[in-house]
Formats: sequence, structure tokens, C-alpha cells
Amino acid sequence: MREPLIGDTTCLKLLTLFIAFSAHPPVLQAIHHTFIPEKISMMAIVTIVGGTVGGYLTFSGAHRLLDAGIQGKEGQAQVTRSALSGIFISTLMRFTLFLAAVGVLISGVVLNKDNPAATIFQSAAGEAGLRIFGIVLWSAALSSVVGASYTSVSFFKTFHPIFIRHERLFISLFIILTTCVFVWIGKPTELLIFAGAVNGLILPIALAIILVAANNKRIMNNYQHPLWMQVSGWIVVVVMGWMGALALQEWVAKFF
Repeated sequence: MREPLIGDTTCLKLLTLFIAFSAHPPVLQAIHHTFIPEKISMMAIVTIVGGTVGGYLTFSGAHRLLDAGIQGKEGQAQVTRSALSGIFISTLMRFTLFLAAVGVLISGVVLNKDNPAATIFQSAAGEAGLRIFGIVLWSAALSSVVGASYTSVSFFKTFHPIFIRHERLFISLFIILTTCVFVWIGKPTELLIFAGAVNGLILPIALAIILVAANNKRIMNNYQHPLWMQVSGWIVVVVMGWMGALALQEWVAKFF
């Protein structure tokens, strides 16, 4: 599968930074309320976390590294570099998009409920902003669709050899099936929020399984997972599990 070129990601970051600066966001106020928010919404936190690290993203990089033959202690350094670079880039993009949204909202713009993200880009930079939004969304969607489909199909490889022999075919069929479901249901904004919330609920479960596996000698051989990582991992499991339960109650009360 094609890896994103450095130029591709650099252009996307520059385009997003341009929109953020065009929106004139209140940076100091945003930093202040990042640590001292006026209102805490468990649903918002779980959705943001789920959209950032939950769901297929938790496994996508690991599956691709394994398919590339990068495994064992000798591959630990490369895995660490890949993980840290991915975390840094995704965090930078999230904060940049967040600042752009804050700048637009503070100026008094009312978001279009059918396409709120496009409203942010268009309000910040006019027609050029709308075109930039299309480029950014298309690029992100292309990589996400392929990555999510690849990861979903890779889970089935252990069930039957046919999934290994015809991996590309099953990935294509998965993309076609999910596209049909999406077109049938519609409501992209609601589906995106719902997917983020579900991913946020999946995250503590997946992390708990990984932490248990990390202490299994049959799986890890002589590797000893650092104690501080185990402790911090279980703290995340408990906190996100608690937040996920509260968010689920909030979601049920809102829609039912």
C-alpha cells in the first residue's frame, strides 16, 4: 500500500495552518480553557478521543508494521519512532483545526448544520478556503478509507486463508459495502460523531486487552513491559471507561 509522501502531508499541514491563521483564533484564551474549561462534556471528550486514537487507528499502524516484517525487539526502535511521529502529527493537526474553528465561531459565524466543517474553512478564507477544505477532506478521507478497510480485513486473516490470498479483493468489497451503507443512511455529521463516540467506548476495552497481553510470557517471551507504562495504561482504561459510561448515558438520554 502506498505510504503518504512527505510533500503530501506537508502541503496538507500548510493549508490547514493557513486556514487557522486566517480565522484569527484567540490562542491564549484557547490555551487557558484547554486546562480550565467553562463546561465539561463527557460526550465531547469521548468523541474527540475516539476520533483521534480509537477504533481502527489503534491497530492500523501495528498491522501494517507486521505485514512489512517489522517485529520483535529489533524492530522496537522503528515502531517507537512511527508511533511518536503519528501522535505528534495528528495532535498538531487537531489543535490547528480546533483553533480555526474557535476563531470562526468567536467572530459570530453560524455553522451550517449540514456541513459545519466546510463553513469554518469558507468563513476563514472565502471561496479559496472552501476549495482548501475539499482538498484536505478528500486527502484525509482517501487515506482513512483505505486504512480502515485494510485494517478491518486484516482481522479476518486468522479465520481463513482465503482472506490472505484475496486480500485486495476483500478490501475493495469492504469499501464498496461501507460506501453503500453510508449513501443509504446519509447524515455524515451525525455518523461521524456517532463513530467517534463508539470508538471512544472501544478504546479502554482494546487497551485493557493489550495490557493483559503485554504481561503474557507466551506472547511477549523475554520482553518486560515498563511498569510506568502499565500503571499509566490502566489509569487510562479506568478513566476512559468511566467517561465512556457517562457519555453513553448522555447519548441515550439525548436520542431516546
